[in-house]
Amino acid sequence: MSKLRLSLLSCAILGLAACGGGQQQAAPAPSDQTAASGSSEAEPASNLPETAELKIFNWADYVDPDTITDFEKQNNIKVSVQYFDSNEALEAKVLTGRSGFDLVAPSNAFVGRQIQAGAYQKIDKSLIPNYSNINPALMEMMTQVDPGNEYAVPFFWGTNTLGINSERVKQALGTDELPDNLWDLVFNPEYTAKLKRCGITYLDSPSEMYPLALNYIKRDPNSNESADIDAATALLKENRPNVIRFSSTDYIDNLARGDTCVAVGYGGDLNIAKRRMSEATGKDLIRVLAPKEGMGIWVDSWMIPADAGNVLNAHRYINWQLDPKVAAQNGNFVTFAPAATAARDLMEAEYGQDPTIFPADKDLENSFIMAPPKPDTLKLMLRQWQEVKAGKK
Repeated sequence: MSKLRLSLLSCAILGLAACGGGQQQAAPAPSDQTAASGSSEAEPASNLPETAELKIFNWADYVDPDTITDFEKQNNIKVSVQYFDSNEALEAKVLTGRSGFDLVAPSNAFVGRQIQAGAYQKIDKSLIPNYSNINPALMEMMTQVDPGNEYAVPFFWGTNTLGINSERVKQALGTDELPDNLWDLVFNPEYTAKLKRCGITYLDSPSEMYPLALNYIKRDPNSNESADIDAATALLKENRPNVIRFSSTDYIDNLARGDTCVAVGYGGDLNIAKRRMSEATGKDLIRVLAPKEGMGIWVDSWMIPADAGNVLNAHRYINWQLDPKVAAQNGNFVTFAPAATAARDLMEAEYGQDPTIFPADKDLENSFIMAPPKPDTLKLMLRQWQEVKAGKK
């Protein structure tokens, strides 16, 4: 998909008052049925077998643990969770056909290929009363990789952007003035050479980094042209000597501790790093940036692997997560935007009104949906990404 403009993102997804011509409407109070959505009694009858377990494969720090505990108590189900640190790691697991999990959480750029490979089973929407709470704009976007919305149930969406330790960046640059193009901080050697001393991290995922690099050099961020991939690789290699590490999870604590000063990451994770530093030190030094040149937009969905053994419980958990109050609780904890539209107005104001979680119009004008690369393009990315990480010229 080419660049996605603000008319779709800010009006359809965000529901900003500017698009509606008036004040933002308050979310409707959850109904009694919705409030009880975690309970099996609130769900339609099913021929699926009753089990007492649920095995989830999820991103780290991607759910408020209290919501899992509440779900377990209300449904008498034991939930176990394991974690992955990149979409590539998740894909390697589910494509074997022996994942060992009942629910996984891939991003939209990977969903289509995994569906085509037979990695998932269809969702039974009749078992998810809260399905209607999902923002219709997200569902429309997902039809590009999941026609008919048969397999994927969105639960969070957000941005790929960058966060900085403002104090350490100022020291490294010798000024508190940031470049006009904020992506210069990670893609322009004039800046990365200076910031090397305080630490730059990239996401350890070619599918996340290449679209950002392509957008920076003014190419189609979702290009499948080998010449464009080569150009992005050249940019990444040029900056490689100034990148201290590649991480899709540890960068949160590294930034929070002050071990690094600039991180390419997921917007919500960067906000978690900001919160952790503030709680540990009382200092508010981390800034989550929204470059006007654009950010990557993604949607994460719940999906049920083909080999799932606790399918009914998987549906129950999806339904639980889509309850606006539960979604808001998770949104506060994770600092990402929930797919359940009404959740935003139930979130704490500091998160529900945070433009790094719910970006403003101006921040989305040049942003783009992270689309799935073609198989040959992905192979090329993976091969060249290994060269980048190895520091090969």
